[in-house]
Amino acid sequence: MKSEETIEVLNTLITINNFRIIGYESASNITDEQNLKTLFAQFTATSQNCKQELKTEVKRLGGIVDETIITFVKLLHIWVDVLKAALLTNDRKVILKSCEFGEEITVETYFMALRNNTNYITAEQQIMINEQHNSIKKDLNTIKAIRDALSYSIN
Repeated sequence: MKSEETIEVLNTLITINNFRIIGYESASNITDEQNLKTLFAQFTATSQNCKQELKTEVKRLGGIVDETIITFVKLLHIWVDVLKAALLTNDRKVILKSCEFGEEITVETYFMALRNNTNYITAEQQIMINEQHNSIKKDLNTIKAIRDALSYSIN
């Protein structure tokens, strides 16, 4: 295993979790709906737990945790701008679709980390990353289910 490449993969996932935390904290601060605030807090907690596991692994490897979001700053701005616009219209379906956008970026980042880095991550690290990926996919599916339920109740 090449430790530098492994640390880079783990730091990328730390970054995407920071992206997700910032997105959901922003969403929670903007909305007045308590059930959305609760949902966003749960999703934030998922990413905080994932981030902590990743940071622990980076430190175990002797690496430096890089929590910058420079790589994803453009996507973050797009997501937050869409989210703010959605919240200004106070349309739950639009809010959820914008959250779905951010979740899809996160799920794809995890997928690519697992798919493209098998030479750099151990079996144990793959298990950890896959478990995190599944947790975040579950959150994405929750958002889709709520959004879909709104579609059925409106029509």
